[in-house]
Amino acid sequence: MTQATSRIDRRGLSWLLALATLTLVPGCVRVNIQGNPEAWANSMTEPMGAAVPVRVATYNTSLYDEEEGGLVRRLEAGDANARNIAAVLQRVRPDIVLLNEFDYDAAHRAAELFQRRYLEVAQAGGEPLRYAYRYLAPVNTGVPSGLDLDNNGTVGGSGRGRGNDAWGYGLHPGQYGMLVLSRHPIDSDAVRTFQHLRWSAMPGALQPRDPRSGQAWYPPATWSKLRLSSKSHWDVPIRTPGGVVHLLAAHPTPPVFDGPENRNGARNFDEIRLWREYVSGDAQPWLCDDNGRCGGLPASAQFVIVGDYNADPVDGDGMPGAIGQLLDHPRVQATRIPRSAGAVERAAERRLPRNGDTATHTGDFGPKAGTLRLDYVLPSRGLDVVGEGVFWPASSDPDAAIAAASDHHLVWVDFNRIPD
Repeated sequence: MTQATSRIDRRGLSWLLALATLTLVPGCVRVNIQGNPEAWANSMTEPMGAAVPVRVATYNTSLYDEEEGGLVRRLEAGDANARNIAAVLQRVRPDIVLLNEFDYDAAHRAAELFQRRYLEVAQAGGEPLRYAYRYLAPVNTGVPSGLDLDNNGTVGGSGRGRGNDAWGYGLHPGQYGMLVLSRHPIDSDAVRTFQHLRWSAMPGALQPRDPRSGQAWYPPATWSKLRLSSKSHWDVPIRTPGGVVHLLAAHPTPPVFDGPENRNGARNFDEIRLWREYVSGDAQPWLCDDNGRCGGLPASAQFVIVGDYNADPVDGDGMPGAIGQLLDHPRVQATRIPRSAGAVERAAERRLPRNGDTATHTGDFGPKAGTLRLDYVLPSRGLDVVGEGVFWPASSDPDAAIAAASDHHLVWVDFNRIPD
């Protein structure tokens, strides 16, 4: 879904002035505006053709609750973590951002509250931040499968047992959901979602096996129904001033919390592989979205892969090469890696052995797991990257307090569209 709201800021004013001149200058592009014209105009940041970078970000906000409706109640009452998350967003001011671990509710009440009472209100010295468009949809987390997915002999139950038997781990439908916010128009009619795609549909899927017996971990009847995406995979086309960019959003399951069969590690690998296959060309007859349209992304399309992928390139518990499926893909440019001073400082405090560059880490996951690079903004090669970063200030920085609202940190990339 999209939602238009009125927004005017200092950058938006320049676009309004340019829009007003379109009818006065011969040869200018004629703009057809549908929906709310004021919101559409205000969502643009500069006149078309100007070399103004688009900032895309991903942020695992940890804005979830173990009770259904719990996040809504917290946001209504006033939530300190939500204020700090909003403060971070107001500092970085991305044009487009994916929020992971933001609980979904069918009425979109949490998204509305977060936008109106948090983002659009100055936080910790920041300036209000308004997004004219948003996209959110149901996810698999917490949705009962009716199957014994953890092979404990029971279906559902309470607590972790109930969560393990959901299509994606969660204690209620919509827990750990996703939310896209954008200053630029979202083509909602062209959005593709892969919530219901079955894992077994993927050629060569990593079907988990019991290492003791060598037998498949899931019975055939269960394996044939199991969904691949633990939350969902979304292709959200966004009309930026430089052209349409496909925001490819996901949040694969952590490769832990399982057993020797490594079912979560295998699922994490194949959830990441879904995007590898999706951007490898449109001849993918098995890759069918929730509306029955099959195939991948056309070779001419520009994209940005975003999200918490729960996979570090060289450290952590993920399967070897999991995130490398994207980092090494010929259509992905991954050589400019966002870094921060805070990550280096925290990694030194944890004193855990690391093979990778700790400056690139995006979160701290406690004294046992330490710091890792799990969150990614990966543009396609048709986009000209001109800046990047991780909002993880050093402890001496006044902004360190607001950055501690989540165990993950916001990652951003600025890019221009390379002219055809």
